[in-house]
Amino acid sequence: MNALDKEIVIAVIGAGAMGSGIAQIAAQAGHQVFLQDQRAGAAEQGKAGVAAQLQKRVDKGKMEAAELQALLDRIHPVDSLGEVASAGLVIEAIIEDLSIKQQLLAQLEELCEDDTILATNTSSISVTALAAKMRLPERLVGMHFFNPAPLMALVEVVSGLATSKTVADTIYATSIAWGKKPVHTTSTPGFIVNRVARPFYAEALRLLQEGAADVATIDAIVREAGGFRMGPFELMDLIGHDVNYAVTNSVFDAYYGDPRFQPSLIQKGLVDAGHLGRKSGRGFYNYAEAAEKPQPATATASGEGDSVLVVEGDIGPASALIDRLQACGIQVAQREGAGLLRFGEATLALTDGRMATERARDSGIRDLVLFDLALNYATASRLALSVSLSASDKARDDAIRLFQSAGISISLIEDAPGMVVMRTVAMLANEAADAVLQGVCSVADVNLAMCAGVNYPEGPLSWASRLGKGRIYQVLQHIQASYAEDRYRPSLLLRRDYYSPHSLIG
Repeated sequence: MNALDKEIVIAVIGAGAMGSGIAQIAAQAGHQVFLQDQRAGAAEQGKAGVAAQLQKRVDKGKMEAAELQALLDRIHPVDSLGEVASAGLVIEAIIEDLSIKQQLLAQLEELCEDDTILATNTSSISVTALAAKMRLPERLVGMHFFNPAPLMALVEVVSGLATSKTVADTIYATSIAWGKKPVHTTSTPGFIVNRVARPFYAEALRLLQEGAADVATIDAIVREAGGFRMGPFELMDLIGHDVNYAVTNSVFDAYYGDPRFQPSLIQKGLVDAGHLGRKSGRGFYNYAEAAEKPQPATATASGEGDSVLVVEGDIGPASALIDRLQACGIQVAQREGAGLLRFGEATLALTDGRMATERARDSGIRDLVLFDLALNYATASRLALSVSLSASDKARDDAIRLFQSAGISISLIEDAPGMVVMRTVAMLANEAADAVLQGVCSVADVNLAMCAGVNYPEGPLSWASRLGKGRIYQVLQHIQASYAEDRYRPSLLLRRDYYSPHSLIG
């Protein structure tokens, strides 16, 4: 598997932000680059945009002026398609329209040599469909960069039904040579990232719709407990609801209405109202200059309580919490049991996907309080708690007091199946598992794609494996039982992993 030699000329068709960014990447890697756009003057403007962005690095002392000039000298704006005929790789980054892209590819096939690789930067159109009318469909491959292309590490290398393995491997190796982190994926709706990321938004929207917590509180829990850089509502506001909602609809339609990808009426309402997020000045948050950002709900407990925590059995991924509590002065007693914490009147447990009230009834534990998943209990600054309806106020306050003693802010949420972080991670892992099961990508590639493409703190299947064999599968079973909906059906791969003597996702 060899990367394209630096002597090979690269052509980029489309000089918008994405096309110009791709041209910059190829030029930085040492290639001569033709930048072409059908709009008069657009290619020159694209090159000027690259110059302006990189000049900022020069001004900050992060790049030499001579290095910038050498890079710019390798980018050649051209007026006509005929001038890209000598390129060894042509990457199209034009409008997301099947027929327009097919017309361009037909022209490129007439102009370029038969061994020229043709790549599409499409984020949503089937590579198989794009290649269907080509004379040599095996030479078309998806090369999906993420915006902004010079900064985002991920490249999805997308193989259509006819794509040559040699072509896909060459683009994979070339992406590495260009300083990127490529992953292989087959041409299915959403590829890897746009498919697997759907639950990050969908579950937050559903929790909001069901009144589990408000926007600011859910965002804070996902950031401060889950370790994600942005909460789902902040991120949707940044992306733009028109864009995010359109992608969700596209994936939903492409999978024939699978409820796992069902769009949200809440987001539709924002789009209909023109509240598109930051770009319109209002979305889930108000971005007007004088507007105050709402704060997450944070619970407090009054009075004093016990200082002895009884740990019954193995509490799994939350075990790091015990050392943290001990370091903050909580006395800990250990005894056998079913993975519970007892503090004052409260009995606490990590959510297993059931509602707290349901689990309290099933277990006979009246004063049950559930706590949510955290990426790292040793450092999490916030956790969500869910209190069974049978629990006393004293039990609730004791639970809050326990975590507050370790400097952890507590957000009380309504009694929702799977809570917030656990439910989100479970659904992300479930979608990742189905992508692997259906041959879209490998376990390693789906983990890498979600970290490099959307900055997740851990790959979804890596996270599922770390939580312990079968935990995510059982959580999903309980959530599905609560809703009685196909939306929460566990992936067959997770079921196989649960019953297999060896991990299939670790």
